[in-house]
Amino acid sequence: MQEILTSLSTYGYIILFLYTLGGGMVAIIAAGVLSYAGKMDLGVSIAVAAISNALGDTLLFYLSRYNKNMFMPYLKGHKRKLAYAHLLMKRHGDKVVFIQKFIYGLKTLIPIAIGLTKYPFYKFSVLNVISSILWAISLGVLSYLAGNFFMQISDYLGDHGYIMPSIMLCLLVVIYCFLQKITKKR
Repeated sequence: MQEILTSLSTYGYIILFLYTLGGGMVAIIAAGVLSYAGKMDLGVSIAVAAISNALGDTLLFYLSRYNKNMFMPYLKGHKRKLAYAHLLMKRHGDKVVFIQKFIYGLKTLIPIAIGLTKYPFYKFSVLNVISSILWAISLGVLSYLAGNFFMQISDYLGDHGYIMPSIMLCLLVVIYCFLQKITKKR
């Protein structure tokens, strides 16, 4: 565990920047825990995550606005999510730019969906920067505050190596049963 923390603290900010370009909830949470452990700085982690996340979503918006033909082949498999993103935008308007940061699975599609509409680029950019800052602060600080809990779990699982494979096996069984159930409905 110690060698993983050392390598993450060495390259952590680069990994955090690259990972939060496309979402990165796990990365900012990990950075908060590493900040609690003293391996990273919380303020720098929050700043890196906010900047990277704002850049990533703005880039997705811009590319979908001005290169629609490039995105269309990739969106064929996500028509339901795209329609849901448009529906959210119609119902909640500007709030979706804030809310989308916390919705796993729709996080990268919503800027694309908004870019396909006539939503103003400047307005999206301003709201996106503000929401990226709030997203990074909230997840970074909450994970920092929960750092002791995460470190205790990590130490416990490190001492009891047989638990994690058991948890993963149970998780795979639950996912398999869930997929079997939803495919039978169709």
